[in-house]
Amino acid sequence: MRRWARRARAAGEARPLLADAAAAAVLAVLGVLAVRVGIDTAPAGYRPPPTGVWVGLTLALVSPLALRRRCPLSVLIVVTVVFFPYRIVDVPDLTVSVVVWWLALYSAGAYGQGRRRNWVRGINVVAALGFLAYRLVVVAGTPVQGPLLLRAVFLVLFNAAFVVAAWRFGDLVAERRAHEQALVDRAARLERDRAEEARRAVFDERVRIARELHDVVAHHVSVMGVQAGAARRVMTRQPARAAEALASIEETSRQAVVDLQRMLGFLRQEGEPDALAPQPRLAQLDALVAEVGETGVVVEVSVAGRPRELPPSVEVSAYRIVQEALTNVVKHSTAGRVQVCLDYEPRAFTVAVTDDGDGKTEGAAAPGGHGLIGMRERIGLHRGQFHAGPLPAGGFRVRAAFPDDGRAP
Repeated sequence: MRRWARRARAAGEARPLLADAAAAAVLAVLGVLAVRVGIDTAPAGYRPPPTGVWVGLTLALVSPLALRRRCPLSVLIVVTVVFFPYRIVDVPDLTVSVVVWWLALYSAGAYGQGRRRNWVRGINVVAALGFLAYRLVVVAGTPVQGPLLLRAVFLVLFNAAFVVAAWRFGDLVAERRAHEQALVDRAARLERDRAEEARRAVFDERVRIARELHDVVAHHVSVMGVQAGAARRVMTRQPARAAEALASIEETSRQAVVDLQRMLGFLRQEGEPDALAPQPRLAQLDALVAEVGETGVVVEVSVAGRPRELPPSVEVSAYRIVQEALTNVVKHSTAGRVQVCLDYEPRAFTVAVTDDGDGKTEGAAAPGGHGLIGMRERIGLHRGQFHAGPLPAGGFRVRAAFPDDGRAP
């Protein structure tokens, strides 16, 4: 039985107009049969209205319920208007008219929209109860006292309770539907937010991967390019130096392949890449300096303040910024000497890379270049400050400051 009820409810929600039309048709048949039974069992002396009249009024009263969910307020108005002549001609319907009017009032509350809903219901309730009082007091034609008075009071209270129940049930259904719609809207909003977060996460990860690839590939390729040029220039005059340069190119290319394979391997694994990948730290600056030194550029590293342990994300970002700055020196500058300064300030950690070149940055800022952009993005993740530009006395400086030890937000 419960399964049948659930199926019927689901069908009604899927096709409300068809369900309401079917219910109205069934109720119309029952209404006609009820009136027929009422006429047949009426007391002696009762003169029923013509068959065409009571059948027509019954159908006119019940038929609007087919649209009770599509235009509920109009249905209530029509049912109330038909209810008056239906009762005036004294159709013995065995409470069919009351049930129909109750359904119309309930539907107006459950499916009506806006502030007009309460106005329409209120006017129809006042009209119906006023008509009932008029029928009890005026049409009866006899003084309402004694048992008749008690009967009249009972009828008024009964109908008032009937009205209150229809009104309240309609409000409850409307509130439930509004709550369900709010849940649906909230779920849709959360789904949109999740989709946006996923899209943003994918975008951020693509930026991170692009930044890492740029840092790894650009540095190694730049070093190999400089070493290859040096080998070409001394190949005929100094074969030993050319052989050293070629050996350095071989080692650099191997390291580049290892770094790329490591990165691509971690991209194929599940989990957080940041947690899985063995990212370089400041302790590896010596190896980086030595690699750049093989290109002929002298790199000096100085430390100011008292060194302390930094968050891993800060060390990775600082290393990558130094790496990119040195790569730009090798690729785009005429500098022969570079000063790398690590400053452990009380409330910040600063990295500065200064060269003695001509201060030009055409290569680093050329279309398609992402070196300075990547460095600025890295320091931006830590809400730090970044500056890169030529110096008044010549040379070029890249400076990145990580506030409060550069802890990421």
